[in-house]
Amino acid sequence: MATLTPHLVVRDVVRAAQWYAEALDAKELSRVPLPGGKVMTIELAFGDSTVMIADEFPDHGIVSPLTLGGTYGALQIATDDADALWQRALNAGATVFQPLADAFWGERHGQILDPSGHRWGISQHLREVSPDEIAREAAKAFGA
Repeated sequence: MATLTPHLVVRDVVRAAQWYAEALDAKELSRVPLPGGKVMTIELAFGDSTVMIADEFPDHGIVSPLTLGGTYGALQIATDDADALWQRALNAGATVFQPLADAFWGERHGQILDPSGHRWGISQHLREVSPDEIAREAAKAFGA
């Protein structure tokens, strides 16, 4: 396992694993089934990165963004073709959180919400941008 591996909680982990495979090209590496049909974890590969997903276990305080009413952060997927991955995710049922567009920091970038309520940034590197230019443009964008 890598130094940092995200663990996401979802409702219906098997369905979520299928969605991640269809929409974001994840590959299932392993799963730990439990009696009664729940799954403790499914390990997914997204390119060279691993993400663990698990069913909700409310009695243990393990709940998904759908139970909480939202999520606090996002996972970022780098790709060579942001438009294609974006459309694939939307076709599979993702909703737009932030539209895909060319961003001032040199990427084509947008964010989606998956059916489990997790937010994903999709990005494609377009050009090198200096830290000074990024800081200047960020100040304009965020009203500083």
